[in-house]
Parts: sequence; C-alpha cells; structure tokens
Amino acid sequence: MEILVTDKEVSMGQIQALAEAWHGNAVKGVADCKRGVLALGGEWHMDANEKLLANGSIQEDVWGFNIYPNEKGSDAIAYTSLINIRPLQDNTEIELKDENMRSCIKELVEKLIPELKL
Repeated sequence: MEILVTDKEVSMGQIQALAEAWHGNAVKGVADCKRGVLALGGEWHMDANEKLLANGSIQEDVWGFNIYPNEKGSDAIAYTSLINIRPLQDNTEIELKDENMRSCIKELVEKLIPELKL
C-alpha cells in the first residue's frame, strides 16, 4: 500500500487499511502544520517524511507521530518518532516536547481524520 499524502479528510476505513498494511494496530504519520498536510503509512516515519519533502515540505516543519485507530481520545495518538530527535530545534528526544507543535498536529489530525475522535 502506498503512503497517503493528504490535506483532505481521510476515513477511518482508510486509516484501518493503512494500519493493516503496515503495522497492524498503528499508522506512522508525519505532519507539516504550516502546509496543513499529513503523510500516513510506511514502515518507518522517514518513509512518510520523504514523501512530504518530495511534496514541497521542508524538514524543519515536519514532525512524526503515531495513530492507533482502535483507541479513542488521547490514547489514539502518540508524538513519538525518530525523526523528532532534533537538537538544533530544541527536541533532543524521540518524543515531541513542544506543546504548541503537539497541539497543531492534534488539530490537523482532528480536522483530517475526524472519526478518530481525539
């Protein structure tokens, strides 16, 4: 299954299909909040990251997260990814620590995947 790059609403059926194709119960995601675009799917976050860069994003603006489609609320998203380790952007861990960026990603995911019910 191809990695989905979108700024349009995505159904839970599409999310479930991505989960089943890649990791069973999770979908790797990368968000560019400045452009309002998500890349969903792939074996690694870097796979989706590369799709966004090829689609016009710049590395400083993209951050990784995971979606767990069988969960609801805050359990349905985690802000962890190896691509988030960026000392030059004050993020030295796998988990995205910037609350403003986390909030932006959450809002974008809520907008594009409303059935997730974050």
